[in-house]
Amino acid sequence: MEAMDERPRPPNPALPYREDCWSEDATEALIDAWGGRYLELNRGNLRQKDWQEVADAVNGRPGASRRAPRTDVQCKNRIDTLKRKYKSEKARVVGSSGAVASQWSFYSRLDDLIGPITPAKRPAPSPSLPVALPLLWRPNGSPLPVAAVAAAAAASAPKRPSMPIPMDDSIFQRSYMAAAAAKEEVEEETEVEEEESSRSSRSCKRRLGKGLRKCERGINGIQEVVRAIEMFGEIYERVEEAKCQHLIEMEKQRMEFAKWLEVQRMQVFADCQIQFAKVKRHGS
Repeated sequence: MEAMDERPRPPNPALPYREDCWSEDATEALIDAWGGRYLELNRGNLRQKDWQEVADAVNGRPGASRRAPRTDVQCKNRIDTLKRKYKSEKARVVGSSGAVASQWSFYSRLDDLIGPITPAKRPAPSPSLPVALPLLWRPNGSPLPVAAVAAAAAASAPKRPSMPIPMDDSIFQRSYMAAAAAKEEVEEETEVEEEESSRSSRSCKRRLGKGLRKCERGINGIQEVVRAIEMFGEIYERVEEAKCQHLIEMEKQRMEFAKWLEVQRMQVFADCQIQFAKVKRHGS
């Protein structure tokens, strides 16, 4: 009986396996099997039957017979772990603005499956043709602009002969005074217009200076927003990393507790068998 107790026990199928026991080829086979069904379902959730098919595909790969077969629950848990790892890597890559590339071997494959889908770019509209100016046609067929036609019509109009106007000294004096007054009025209007023009130029310069200062303040505000976004990305990355680390630690503790519980159960079972053998021996 003691010799029988010392034989190595077969692995218990109820004992859960650790997530880090997955090898590279097993993980690759899992992603291929799950990704195909994920795309067939239009990126929807897999049913229990689909997960069982995924587990069969993982267990049917070459070299899989050396390990215990994977169940559908283990495959689903492994995919959830890979998704969390992908989100952490994606946040790190996005937070670095493309300066850091992920070295994880399954990042590109998972990015194609569960990454953001970029919409197709719309074709740019074709530029509209400029509107042509209206042209008139001469009898010989060559085009003539409207302005040229108007000038030609004005030149061809008959001129009326000027009639001699009798003038004396008083009329000439009044005309000279009126012309001098008109000249002074024109000069005053010109000075007023120049003063208004210089005043408007100064006000335009002041408005331009205010606009430049507002533009500089706007650029500084944009830079502050960019810095705040970068800081938020760094904080989010640290939080996600801490969360993933916490989940890993909890999973390790759960696995260790399950292992300890199984050892205790087997120890109690072995003690019961020994006691039962002793009782049976004394009874006989």
